[in-house]
Parts: sequence; structure tokens; C-alpha cells
Amino acid sequence: MGDRHVEIWDKCLSVIKDNTEPQSFATWFKPIVPLSLNNNVLTIQVPSQFYYEWLEDKYIDLLKMTLKRFLGPEAKLNYSIVMDSSERPYTMLMPGSNRNNPKNPIGRPAPEKLSEGPINPFVIPGLQKRQIESQLNESYTFDNFIEGECNRVARQCGLEVARKPGGTAYNPLLIYSGTGLGKTHLCHAIGLEAKRLHPDLTVLYVQAEQLYNQYFTATKNNNRVDFIHFYQMIDVLIIDDIQFLAGKTGTQEVFFQIFNYLHQNNKQIVITSDKFPSDLQNIESRLLSRFKWGLTADLQIPDVETRISIIKEKLTKTGIKLSDEVIQYLAHNLRASVRELEGVIISLIAQSSINKKDITIEMTQQIIERFVRNSVKELSVEYIINIVCDYFKISADHLALNTRKHQVVQARQIAMYLSKKYSNASLTAIGEQCGKKDHATVHHACKTVKDRLETDKQFKAMMAEIEKKIVL
Repeated sequence: MGDRHVEIWDKCLSVIKDNTEPQSFATWFKPIVPLSLNNNVLTIQVPSQFYYEWLEDKYIDLLKMTLKRFLGPEAKLNYSIVMDSSERPYTMLMPGSNRNNPKNPIGRPAPEKLSEGPINPFVIPGLQKRQIESQLNESYTFDNFIEGECNRVARQCGLEVARKPGGTAYNPLLIYSGTGLGKTHLCHAIGLEAKRLHPDLTVLYVQAEQLYNQYFTATKNNNRVDFIHFYQMIDVLIIDDIQFLAGKTGTQEVFFQIFNYLHQNNKQIVITSDKFPSDLQNIESRLLSRFKWGLTADLQIPDVETRISIIKEKLTKTGIKLSDEVIQYLAHNLRASVRELEGVIISLIAQSSINKKDITIEMTQQIIERFVRNSVKELSVEYIINIVCDYFKISADHLALNTRKHQVVQARQIAMYLSKKYSNASLTAIGEQCGKKDHATVHHACKTVKDRLETDKQFKAMMAEIEKKIVL
């Protein structure tokens, strides 16, 4: 029994490990030491106050869920924090948070209130408008969404939508980009700003996966009509990662009905996707056509100046200061995504906090090397273009030439195809770097290359040779 706290914590770690990224698990959970277990209260030791605050802010729901799984519904968590002192370190005991999990808007509504205005004919009798948990993350605001050339159009249009929900030409507003470039942050910011400016409106953020799960449950319980009517009551509906609905025909059918109703009644719809609408696979064409009714805006990989601004903004919230040398090094060596940048900054702060050491260039180099080694390799369009042009023995500048020369046309099409395959850049961004071509040209090039790969063995062998150079 004396080691039961260790046994319970080891079980918790096995679950936590399956629900976090490897880098996050190594940074935030491996250094934790279980100290005791008394009356279903587990006490764990963390290296610093910053560590405690980060776990409470980012992982408390996961910790609570895991503890209750092994200790029951009365499980609680306490922290023993190692505090730094000029004389000697000491510990301080802090209780864990009792924060509630985010509410599922279907099946667990807040107390009802009477709807205002005339009865809506699309709402079944007796179904009243409810106070709905918006599910918005309060930390994702416009104030900390750094603007740059990479995101200016999307950010400005998002602000306009928040100021006049359903009252602009940007309905729906579809935001698309590769992973880690700020789609989720921006759509939360839109929702929060809309709530602030229009407190009487009902705003709801929902992930497409959650929408699918809710529809599945509603269908199983014969509540499909209530499900549709619930979403018809939303004034600002934000659907994140719409590509998750690919192939899910039932959910697409009801979302089509919801979309039509909201749009016809001047309710605002915001959608995010990891692809341009016409590149989404297994989404009904009638839905795709409606996505194009409003504005489609992309987020691109931030340039160096924007990355520097992002780093400085992240640091202001932590109170940690980095030298200009370290900031410049981070900005020039982390280009793939904002998420990657944030991950390295967090790891740096954690290592500094644990080891009581200043953040140096050497520490930064080690963290980046470890982080990149544990992450999927991200390739830039520029890098891919250079590899392709080197293979064809032409200059990258040739891709911008308005020529029908077979070698140049083929190189440009291959560069576009491989950029779509290996980078997180949007088709618009790829076209811009491959000779200032438009989205349709990139789409056509990718289809041309794909068709040749299926029918031309010699071409397929050449492509394999080029791809080998890219991924080495």
C-alpha cells in the first residue's frame, strides 16, 4: 500500500501519454514525481510555479479525467511546488483546480430562457431558445493574433465578420491553411469578439468531429429533428476542421439543411478547413458550392518579421525575457508553423525553469534539434522548387517565364505537385511561388502529374528519383 501513489500515477501516465504529443509528454509529465495518496487525494511534485500554472491552464481536464478513472469520482489533485529562493529551494502545497469540463451543447444545455420575438416556424412547438455554452477559448483573441502579410486578409475579414455577423458579404467565411498556422485561433477570436460586441447573440464554436458525434447520438436516440432545430437557433456558428465530414453523408445532409436555414436568415457561418474548398475530397458538391458563396481566405507560413513578433508576444505572457540573439535564432530556424514555434518556446521555458538556467543559444539549439527530430519534417515550397529546378538543370526564375517550353512547364507542374504533397502551403501560396500562377493552375498541374503517374512508367521513375532528393 505504501507505493500505491506511484502505482496510480504510473497508470495515469499511461493514459496521458496516449492523449498528448510525445514532446509535450516528455516536457510536462515525465518530470512530475508522485508524493502521496490520502483519501483519494493524489499529491504530485512539480519543478516550479510556472509548471504548476501551465498544467492547470492546459492539462487540468485531462488530469482530472484520468484521476477519476483510477480513483473514482471523488478523486482530487494537489501540487507540491518546488519554489526557488536566494537562500535555498522550498516547497509549497497548492490544491488542484475544480474547473468543469466544457459542456456539450447537445444534451446538456444550460437553464432555459424564453425566446424573444415571434415564434420561429422552423422550431418545433415547445422547443425554447436556450443559454448555450459557446465553447470558445478565452485566450484566443484578436489582440494576441499577430498580423502579418501571411494572414492580413483573413484577420481583417474576420474582424469585419465579428463586428457585423451575417451583415457582410463574407458569409460564409471559410478560412483554410495547413496545420499549425492559426485557423483555430482566428475562429475563436471571431467568436469572442462577436460575443463582446453583440452579447444578445448566440455564438457557438464546434469541431466538425463533435458535430458528427452529436448527430450520431441524436440519430441513435431518435432526436434528429431536435438536433437540427438546436443548430438553427445559433446566430454565429463556427465549424472547425470541416474536412472531418468527408464521406459522412448523413452529417453532411443535416449540415446542408442547417447551413441553408442560417444563411437565409442572415446568421453568420464561419468554417475552417485544411484545404481550399475544391480540393476537399468526399464532400458533397452542393455543400462545396455553398462554401464559395462568401469569402475564402488562406493563412500562409509567417515570414521572419512576423515570427519575431509572435515570439515577443508569447514571451510577454510568461514574463520570461530572451536575448535578441535567441529570438533571431528561433525566428530564422523555425519556419514550418506557429504551433512549432510555440512548442519550442514552451520547451525552452520549461527547461530553464526546471534546471534554473538562463536560456542561451546552446540550449535553444539543443531544444530545436530535439523538437525537430521528434516532429514530422516540414518542407518549404522554396526548398522543393530548388530541388526540382536543380534536377532539370534550370534556374528557379525560369518558372516565372511565360513559355511553353516543355522542360519549364514540366518542372513547374512537378514543383506544384510536390509542394502540395510535402508542404503545408495552400494552393494559392504554391502558385504565387511557382511563377505567380493562380489556384486553378496549381490544381490543374497537380491533376496532370497525378494522371501521368498512373499511366507513364518512365515519368513515375523520374518522379521517384526527384522525391528521393527531397526527403533525404
